Amino acid sequence: MADISMPKASAALAARRHALAPATDDAFLALSKAVFADGALDKRTKQLIAVAVAHVTQCPWCIEGHVRGAKRAGATNEQIMEAIWVAAEMRAGAAYGHANKALAVLDEIDGE
Repeated sequence: MADISMPKASAALAARRHALAPATDDAFLALSKAVFADGALDKRTKQLIAVAVAHVTQCPWCIEGHVRGAKRAGATNEQIMEAIWVAAEMRAGAAYGHANKALAVLDEIDGE
């Protein structure tokens, strides 16, 4: 059986990723820097959004990095947890909303 654990991010892995595709890696890092810079939304708000999205996408590295980023940007523990609850509601809300598809299929089957 394959090992499904994920390696911890490291400088060595980052260097290897960069060496294999330097232009793309540089572009991604530039995008990230631009996205998280102050703009119409401040850095704290952007990091809180990223915390929520990381929980929806279930990326452990993103959770770790953006929780740290949110704290560096001035977010409180309460704000971070509230962002996580927003993510939880949105994830559950998607299942709730998609129940309409199941109801439509049931209507189709029952109408046959």
